[in-house]
Amino acid sequence: MTAPHDAPTAIELLESVREWLDREVIPATDGRLRFHARVASNVLGMVEREIELGPAQDAAHRERLAQLGVADDAELAAAIRARAFDDRADELRDLLAEAVRDKLAVANPRYR
Repeated sequence: MTAPHDAPTAIELLESVREWLDREVIPATDGRLRFHARVASNVLGMVEREIELGPAQDAAHRERLAQLGVADDAELAAAIRARAFDDRADELRDLLAEAVRDKLAVANPRYR
């Protein structure tokens, strides 16, 4: 929790709304409303995970970019297009796989 905010934390608030949707709204609805409630619940879960995991993932991503000698994703994409990593393909593949795992940890950890 960061000053000047008191309890509940942002994650706790998101979790409360998501749990309410999961326990009360979704079982009590059907059709389009049920689908949208599930989507909303999934979105809240993603935001929770991004808040929780984001700072560590950001640091790890910056470290991966530094290992590859690029400043940001745009520079990485340009270097890949220019075939700058052809002699480091295994390293590039491993680092990109780590980035994808981080994205999946937020988007939907069950996909892993």
